[in-house]
Amino acid sequence: MRVRNKPQALAMLEKYPQYVIQNPEDYRGKWQTLFEKEQPLHIEVGSGKGRFINEMAKAHPEINYIGIEMNKNVLVNALDKLVESEVPNLKLLLVDGRNLNEYFADGEVHQLYLNFSDPWPKTRHEKRRLTYRSFLETYEQILQPNGEIHFKTDNRGLFEYSLASFSQYGMIIKQVWLDLHASDFAGNIMTEYEEKFSSRGQVIYRVEAYFPEKKEK
Repeated sequence: MRVRNKPQALAMLEKYPQYVIQNPEDYRGKWQTLFEKEQPLHIEVGSGKGRFINEMAKAHPEINYIGIEMNKNVLVNALDKLVESEVPNLKLLLVDGRNLNEYFADGEVHQLYLNFSDPWPKTRHEKRRLTYRSFLETYEQILQPNGEIHFKTDNRGLFEYSLASFSQYGMIIKQVWLDLHASDFAGNIMTEYEEKFSSRGQVIYRVEAYFPEKKEK
């Protein structure tokens, strides 16, 4: 889906350095210094317009959150929500999710969210999927031992691919929802896409998986 260009988007993002961190590589291993409290760090890769990560930060003040988005025209919407809510436990980054290990130290992140990622359905684009092996390698590096990935999508093909990718990589599948909104799952916070797709009657898929702690030989 094409996103309308917003000429002032970058200027807006730079106007609020307290919310949109301008030099994220400088905080690698030191993210807790930017928050009021030192507490578990959760990140969302591909935050879009920011509804999910903003509402999560409101609902869980005991967790620090970072929303990551590479499109400035989209991230500015997340910034608008954050400026309005002023939640102290949320920061935003305008960076590419492929380079997370440049911004986060090994084991610095406690949990990672992937919500309604681009499915990249063509086989030749497989390496761009956020659940492709190279992305999992990066996630494993920055997550703590047993750190979890929570993944939601409306795309069955991407969901099946991701389950296989997690399994083949050696991750542990903790729980799977084949129809999230018809389940008894409590505390679900919807993204903008999720609300739109579910209103059309589309099934929402969800999985929680984690990297097992590596045993020393």
